[in-house]
Amino acid sequence: TQTHKHKVYTSLSIHINALAVSRITFSNSFLIKVSHRINPKIKSTMNALAATNRNFKLASRLLGLDSKLEKSLLIPFREIKVECTIPKDDGTLASFIGFRVQHDNARGPMKGGIRYHPEVEPDEVNALAQLMTWKTAVAKIPYGGAKGGIGCDPSELSISELERLTRVFTQKIHDLIGIHTDVPAPDMGTGPQTMAWILDEYSKFHGHSPAVVTGKPIDLGGSLGRDAATGRGVLFATEALLNEHGKSISGQRFVIQGFGNVGSWAAKLINEKGGKIVAVSDVTGAIKNKNGIDISGLLEHTEENRGIKGFDGADSIDPDSVLVEDCDVLVPAALGGVINRENANEIKAKFIIEGANHPTDPEADEILRKKGVVILPDIYANSGGVTVSYFEWVQNIQGFMWEEEKVNKELQNYMTRGFKDLKDMCKTHSCDLRMGAFTLGVNRVAQATVIRGWGS
Repeated sequence: TQTHKHKVYTSLSIHINALAVSRITFSNSFLIKVSHRINPKIKSTMNALAATNRNFKLASRLLGLDSKLEKSLLIPFREIKVECTIPKDDGTLASFIGFRVQHDNARGPMKGGIRYHPEVEPDEVNALAQLMTWKTAVAKIPYGGAKGGIGCDPSELSISELERLTRVFTQKIHDLIGIHTDVPAPDMGTGPQTMAWILDEYSKFHGHSPAVVTGKPIDLGGSLGRDAATGRGVLFATEALLNEHGKSISGQRFVIQGFGNVGSWAAKLINEKGGKIVAVSDVTGAIKNKNGIDISGLLEHTEENRGIKGFDGADSIDPDSVLVEDCDVLVPAALGGVINRENANEIKAKFIIEGANHPTDPEADEILRKKGVVILPDIYANSGGVTVSYFEWVQNIQGFMWEEEKVNKELQNYMTRGFKDLKDMCKTHSCDLRMGAFTLGVNRVAQATVIRGWGS
């Protein structure tokens, strides 16, 4: 039996010929909500794993952690790599590689999304799993960190092919995930329907287990408020930061880079609070209106046209320039590494709220810090999604579902308390918000690890 004290590397590569699953026609409401509004060509200029490790080691030094404990916290609990071969609709076979990195379970079951994206690779998954460990600790929810994905382009697969791929992936990892072991969730390129398939396939082996995944359709035990959770968390995080500086959202000018689930919800909610959205970008292009974009109209346009391109309520601009547009608050809500040493000096925003995972390279961090730009780090700013995932898990275990008002109120409480805890760590260690968040998360995980009997 493995315990939290043992870090285990597992590499599974079992070739099976997946049986063709009968094709089923789904109503539009059940189709996967694939986040194709995010530019897949954006590449991180610094390896995501190296950047995450760097932040961890800086936090570890501030905390004065024992070098052996530091090494133990850095090594993943388990790394899983599986081959997923499926029959395509045309009868040919296609093979994909799936990953699941389970980083740490000292504070509870491991938690993290599953993404379907052509650029899914081990280092990225490892970095995101580690980030989830610190994120759940910062949010003070009883989870560890994990992350997974399949290297595929979901736009090139039919719904029935995506279902077969998801079911084969679940067959390969079902005995390594579980309600009290590892709880997956949606991520880029996946959605409620993907989680429904995982739940169904997992339940064939383990009985009905709604709490094995979060981000499910409401009819299968999903939580009200989950779809908007990350974007709503960005709103609460932004409010907390601006209040600290004697400001409010009303009247501030915002730029939203990325208009998928997180970016679109953040834009909608910020706009409702009186914030002025002056520029937005997605995979189809970028738009700008210095007087403020009509977000309601833009949301209708993107729903009909699968992107912001062609929206006539704003001027079209170069997508690469959106990050350096004149604004008060910049919200990067796409892929990682978009703010780097090449563009950091040109950024005009006074505040950056990291809606995406690791959007700012360490080199850019340093440049922006010297410029006086305040950055609210991803492991706090975008933790609304995992927090409401936790609420969903709790509801499933209790068998008692909450009203949406309760979900949103509890989320606000968690985000507000989280910001206070973060600021306390900044004062204790005389550091910026990123290091405040990392020291907060790493310290909580280290304490749990030691209390449980690390090294004994």
